[in-house]
Amino acid sequence: MVKKATQESITSKLALVMRSGKAVLGTKTTLKSIRTGKAKLVFISNNCPPLRKSLIQYYAMLAKIKTYLFPGNNNDLGTACGKFHAVSCLSILDAGDSDILTAE
Repeated sequence: MVKKATQESITSKLALVMRSGKAVLGTKTTLKSIRTGKAKLVFISNNCPPLRKSLIQYYAMLAKIKTYLFPGNNNDLGTACGKFHAVSCLSILDAGDSDILTAE
């Protein structure tokens, strides 16, 4: 179980990445960034469909990219990104000013 403070710190770091770094939202672009080797970290919401989740985790494991299972649902992940729509997965291409890649 993830503590509330940890979830808030991840959410704030994710918001900083969205402001200062580069990230792609969505399954297709996440898989594309994993295959091309541009992704550094992948976030997956807890209500992502199991087949899609296992596919993303498999590709990430082959490419040696860390995956983080976001404790909230896709609406919470979209809100953490500053978007008004649901986001089931996203990949971080450049962390910007955030230390999200060295955290965890």
